[in-house]
Amino acid sequence: MSEHYLNTSYDPDVEYVDGTLVERNVGDWTHSLTQSNILFALRTKYRHLKTVPGLRAQTTPTRFRVPDVTVLREAPEGRYLTGVALIAIEILSEADRMSAIMEKLQEYDERGIPNIWVIDPRRRQLAVFHSGSLQTLTADSFQTARNEFELTRAEIFQA
Repeated sequence: MSEHYLNTSYDPDVEYVDGTLVERNVGDWTHSLTQSNILFALRTKYRHLKTVPGLRAQTTPTRFRVPDVTVLREAPEGRYLTGVALIAIEILSEADRMSAIMEKLQEYDERGIPNIWVIDPRRRQLAVFHSGSLQTLTADSFQTARNEFELTRAEIFQA
């Protein structure tokens, strides 16, 4: 079934979880604007990175997730990501369920993604997920684990 999923286009895209297609909550104005701001900021500041929206990424042998934004040091070898991203960014929508988001974040963490960022555009909150824990940031920016890359609150939430 995963081969069928990988060779099929869905609009909007869906995730594949243990043989089941799972809808993603995307497409509203706040979510789209936040995603656009992130893509613009990271692509402008870090031209050597590959920053893309909606790239299918294998998290386990039977699961493919679609982070809102994925940041890579180099392009994947195939049509979807089987390796480890540098940064996975999830932008929350009003309809997201916390248990489903936490499950997805845990998969990213177990996959070895070193920087997992979560953005709530309605509350203008930033959080990071690491070692099974979601921590809200009080700082005005995300920074990668080694402080190589930064994304500020102003860049994320510009009108």
